[in-house]
Amino acid sequence: MKHLQVAVGIIRNAEKQIFLTQRAATSHMANKWEFPGGKIEAGESAKQALQRELQEETGIEVTSAKAIGSADHTYADVRVTLHFFLVEAWQGEPWGREGQPQRWVEQRDLVAEEFPPANHELIARLLNDEL
Repeated sequence: MKHLQVAVGIIRNAEKQIFLTQRAATSHMANKWEFPGGKIEAGESAKQALQRELQEETGIEVTSAKAIGSADHTYADVRVTLHFFLVEAWQGEPWGREGQPQRWVEQRDLVAEEFPPANHELIARLLNDEL
């Protein structure tokens, strides 16, 4: 079974709103909302991947990112390990550079069921104001 290592950014502004993007209709976990990020390439650290992926996907330059844990999840066809980073300082305004739908959501209004299962534990931490 394929095992993917993924860097994930929880982009949170001063008003405690979180930037989300929607997965493509043709992708794994189609149309689910997600925290932006992507695969960690060979020779790349999780933080380097996070900075590269957020630049590619949202157009921002991360100036500060704090590792806040990881989650391991096995789907029918793939195993993923998500490496989560809280991003509260960046340059630029995030937007869906790849044409994907996007939105800002109040942290307290996140709905776990709108996300792939691998994100549910992290969302519980956000809803409990643990981060």
